[in-house]
Amino acid sequence: MQTLTLTLIQTKLFWENKSANLRMLEEKIKGIPQKTEIVILPEMFSTGFSMNPEELAEPMNGETLTWMKEVSARQGIVLTGSVIISEEGKYYNRLIWMLPNGQFGVYDKRHLFAFAKEDQHYNAGQKRLIASVKGWKINLQICYDLRFPVWSRQQVKKSPVAENGAKVPEFDLLIYVANWPERRSHAWKTLLCARAIENQVFVAGVNRVGKDGNEIYHSGNSMVIDPLGQVLYHNEDDEDIFTITLEKEQLENVRGKFPFWNDADEFNIEG
Repeated sequence: MQTLTLTLIQTKLFWENKSANLRMLEEKIKGIPQKTEIVILPEMFSTGFSMNPEELAEPMNGETLTWMKEVSARQGIVLTGSVIISEEGKYYNRLIWMLPNGQFGVYDKRHLFAFAKEDQHYNAGQKRLIASVKGWKINLQICYDLRFPVWSRQQVKKSPVAENGAKVPEFDLLIYVANWPERRSHAWKTLLCARAIENQVFVAGVNRVGKDGNEIYHSGNSMVIDPLGQVLYHNEDDEDIFTITLEKEQLENVRGKFPFWNDADEFNIEG
């Protein structure tokens, strides 16, 4: 059965300072001692969670995307995290899924954090992005999306080849990149576990640490959780670079032993 190796980078960020963040993150990525396949950075990793897109947004051929292409190719990794993007006069909190060959996928944050006026500065996405690596299907989401389980819910469908019309989940790993404040860290930790259990998937949540430019403290609490909701990794407050290898066999064993998807509702999400 196939494995998948992830590296989570939980780090402080320089407030609205792209060049400093990109230099810092490149050094951290270069310093990863183990062989890895996917490197996950926090939400808005080049700026921090800023409501200043008018000054900070970049086009898709801008500095940060160029940097992602170069680092991904040089290190031979999939590199992902979200950045502030300007496109056709609109601003997006956009997750980039960068492949070593320079191809990439994008996901625009669906649920904008109105509590911080994100909805007044950015435009919401309409489509999910489910990427594929080595036979693993990966659902990619951003921070506040975590509070809305319908958006991450498996859309199971009957398999044309499975016996007795068994239903097949559409993804195996759920990734959240975030700038989630410490004051609501209990919700972050609880909901990451819930998303793993209800979807029978591995979950990786990558958050930043330290104070941002608004003096809001972030405690990290980056986590990796297995399909039964057991925490495989958790780090609070510290900067950390953590690499873990996930086993597809464990996922298949859980789904085989507890075939809850045969009882699941079929539904469609409309943008």
